[in-house]
Amino acid sequence: MTLHGRARLFGDNINTDDIVPARYLNTSDPAELARHLMEDARPGFIDTLERGSIIVAGGNFGCGSSREHAPIAIRAAGVSCVIAEGFARIFYRNAINIGLPIIEIPEAALSIREGEIISVQLAGGRTVPFSPFPPFMEEIVKLGGWMPYLMAGREGGAA
Repeated sequence: MTLHGRARLFGDNINTDDIVPARYLNTSDPAELARHLMEDARPGFIDTLERGSIIVAGGNFGCGSSREHAPIAIRAAGVSCVIAEGFARIFYRNAINIGLPIIEIPEAALSIREGEIISVQLAGGRTVPFSPFPPFMEEIVKLGGWMPYLMAGREGGAA
């Protein structure tokens, strides 16, 4: 699976309240959550976001709460994947569970420029190396998340 999109850069320690402010968590509607993506961290961000864009960030992306609202909002806004130097572990798990591709690349935010068009092959093989997903995780993402994976009868792998 290859993803192409415009890079949108953020720094270190982007927490779940930066991704979706807590005042909007009274809904679980993905489209409504997407309307508020990065609203406080970068006002007007959603108005400039192109479908297929790729968020590129520093370390500890998705820190904070264990709410799934943050990766749901990112995916619903049309972001094709998130690349970061590192992710908070619960965010990492939530993203995979809802089918949002996330990739850890050390120093990614230093080597990719805001607005640059980048391509990512989830199976690996990029010029910038990263650890590819294990096959079962790639299958979860391909099928659209943990629930579609289970409904397809692919319960063999531990996620």
